[in-house]
Amino acid sequence: MKSIYPLPPLLDRKTINHYLRFFVLLLLLIYEAVSIIGLAFTPPIDLGVMMKARKVGKQKGILHCDRSNYRADICYMRGDIRTDSPSSSILIYNSDQETKEEIIRPYTRKWEGAIMKTIDEITLKPINKSGDSARACDIWHNIPGIMFSTGGYTGNLYHEFNDGLLPLYITSERLGGEVVMVVLEYHSWWMSKYTGVLKKLTNHKVVDFKRDNRVHCFSEMIVGLKIHDELTIIPSIGTNKTIWDFQALLGQGLLGFNPRQEKQLQLHNPPKKPKLVIFIRNKSRVLLNLKEIVKTSQKIGFEVQLLNPKRNTPLAEIYAILNSADAMLGVHGAAMTHFLFMRPGSVFIQIVPLGLSWPSEAYYGDPARKLGLEYMEYKIEAEESSLSMEYDQGNSVLVDPLTINRKGWSETKRIYLDKQNVRVNLKRFSKVLVKAHLHVLKLQSKEHGYSHT
Repeated sequence: MKSIYPLPPLLDRKTINHYLRFFVLLLLLIYEAVSIIGLAFTPPIDLGVMMKARKVGKQKGILHCDRSNYRADICYMRGDIRTDSPSSSILIYNSDQETKEEIIRPYTRKWEGAIMKTIDEITLKPINKSGDSARACDIWHNIPGIMFSTGGYTGNLYHEFNDGLLPLYITSERLGGEVVMVVLEYHSWWMSKYTGVLKKLTNHKVVDFKRDNRVHCFSEMIVGLKIHDELTIIPSIGTNKTIWDFQALLGQGLLGFNPRQEKQLQLHNPPKKPKLVIFIRNKSRVLLNLKEIVKTSQKIGFEVQLLNPKRNTPLAEIYAILNSADAMLGVHGAAMTHFLFMRPGSVFIQIVPLGLSWPSEAYYGDPARKLGLEYMEYKIEAEESSLSMEYDQGNSVLVDPLTINRKGWSETKRIYLDKQNVRVNLKRFSKVLVKAHLHVLKLQSKEHGYSHT
């Protein structure tokens, strides 16, 4: 029986070469198609973005800087924006001839001239022609960019939060993670320390401005950060977020869940003995009678945990300890920034050394109240300070610290921050501990719906 599909005739050399050329051409077309498809699925550049990039290139370049805030300058750019890290510049094309060049140090301590001089300058250069003839974009971002510095006082916990993370949250939260962070004076240890938090602020890879010489292109960019006040957020100033939202983000970034929701689950369990966490200092403002304070706290009814964090102690570990605690105690210093990890309603006791009343209240006391903590302070008297062993009883260092404060921060720091240790009067200090313990018991009664007798 004959097949309905006749067999092909034998091929000659000329026909074989013809088919080979056809298959090679076909393979090249397939390779080209796969490359285009691959490009479409490789962020941040896709075909839609490339079309938008061409459109942006024709837009009028806009540059505006707000220098009205005494804490920080901030600049806004829109149009064809391109980074040029070798010249420490950001270029914006198609700008009006009237648009002036701006120089900014993107750090949030504008009023401190000495520290601001250590921050790298960035020049924002308006170019009154299109970017067609300029260096092409190596990476085109279809989302805004935010540039800020992690220089200055970075390395001090208070400043890492007050000058960096909180302003970054305030500036970026409305973007819902669709933003590229461009970091000036990038520190790998800072990235490692706060990577969990940063992943909650951006869904994209952070750019190290100085080391990344590629041209990053944006249609919108913010240079600098917004800051409201010391360790807090003021919702009336251009945001609908609060300090509790920031705290929840910290918990999610560091622990992987919202501690407030976890607390609701724990309310079904019987209350535990009130837990007091005491921060240990090792160099200055040391608690010289720490052992006696621990014993007194235990007699009053606290379970005491000592916390002596090192530079490499994971923030998640500290957060977990403090968020499960009922009270936190420490001598004034950067470690008191950890009050941000405490649950609203918890107790924060700050021991205030001589000469440090104003920074203790401004940097920690007032912000702690705004977070909803029960803030208590213990101001030491002259005989509780180690300075009483170095100065005569009538010396202004002991009896009138304001006269030293008026000489400037450097003198205040030299005497009261760097040279002072503390030995609290246990009889007087125990009254604060008793008050704290009673507050915790009342809070537990309210949460669990029973009365202490």
